[in-house]
Amino acid sequence: MNSFTIKKNIPLILQWILICSLIGILSGSASAFFLVTLEYMTQTRIANNWIIWLLPIGGLLIGLSYHYCGKTAVKGNNLLLEEYENPQKTIPLIMAPLVLFGTLITHLFGGSAGREGTAVQMGGAIADQFTRIFSLDNSDRKTILILGISAGFASIFGTPLAGALFALELVLFSKISFKSFPLSFLTAYIAYFTVEFWHVKHTQYAIPFVPVISLATFFWITIVSVLFGLAALLFSRSTHLWGKLFSKAITYPPLRPFLGGIILAIAFYFIGSSKYTGLGVPIIVNAFSVANAPYDFLLKILFTGFTLGAGFKGGEVTPLFFVGATLGSALSLVVPLPIALLAGMGFVAVFSGATHTPIACTVMGMELFGIESGVFIGLACVIAYFSSGSMGIYSTQIVKGPKYLLYQKMKRKPADFL
Repeated sequence: MNSFTIKKNIPLILQWILICSLIGILSGSASAFFLVTLEYMTQTRIANNWIIWLLPIGGLLIGLSYHYCGKTAVKGNNLLLEEYENPQKTIPLIMAPLVLFGTLITHLFGGSAGREGTAVQMGGAIADQFTRIFSLDNSDRKTILILGISAGFASIFGTPLAGALFALELVLFSKISFKSFPLSFLTAYIAYFTVEFWHVKHTQYAIPFVPVISLATFFWITIVSVLFGLAALLFSRSTHLWGKLFSKAITYPPLRPFLGGIILAIAFYFIGSSKYTGLGVPIIVNAFSVANAPYDFLLKILFTGFTLGAGFKGGEVTPLFFVGATLGSALSLVVPLPIALLAGMGFVAVFSGATHTPIACTVMGMELFGIESGVFIGLACVIAYFSSGSMGIYSTQIVKGPKYLLYQKMKRKPADFL
């Protein structure tokens, strides 16, 4: 590349640096605000157990807000993937405040949900507004959506490398512009440091001891990782199943979270525990040192699938962390591997299987738990990815690659049977 070409491209390079900076700062600030307010809502619920009986009212408010203000935005992350694959209309900016409001209400009253969906949708909605501002074409708009997803994910979990890779791997089997790669990493780091600037802290995890890889440990890694993949499959199926059942049974959308809230409140009352409400971060942290009951991960799958299927807002990823960590923790009672290692492997492996993103999840595991556990984390993520079926939590995600080809060979037809 000669000096003339470089000088000619300088304005374009500066434009994209500006776009990355704006998306990273705005999305990171939105995530910082969200994390602070989410913690406040969570603590308010913990201090007032009776508030769970207001879950139906909260559900009705969420249902009405989306029905009258965000009929398109209700698709959530699937709308981002739809627009990436087949660009039609700019993501409505109202998606950001709607999903923020819906998620905070969900967590305040005790719904079982996550937070990544909120951050990614806020990031995507904010980012896509620059398509209009800078008059970008459809190819550049795809890059913009990747940047929004990257910024949202990196800022909400404090994992910039994984955030950048997650955004790219999520749309891996669609057309990706080469420039999206460095820009995704740049935006992720800007969003991450923006949250750091606001002095908002992320949850810390640790795997204090990692054994040596041997034939015996490899055997146990394979066994538990297949179980993590099956848990991911069950989680994905559950979420989609409840969504379809609510859609068929209740034609007026705002009533779905209202009735769902009634059922959830009654169920939580009879269980007599708040263990499965909200994010469940204390349970996840505890899973690294104390063995969980073998049914904890199943009940989290049930309650999260029901909560999201009914129309409450949030995300699936933190519940996936809960499912994986508690399953790994429970398996420590019979599997001769350290409990923290099993919990950490499950933490990212179930996520890998449910989103078809083993590379991003491997990197995330190393960012969260340390590079020493990288081999165990990587094997768990890849094996769970292959054993989790072709149905993920995002119904509009294009799933191809080695897993898709494997299922075709196994059944001699397109791999849509799982």
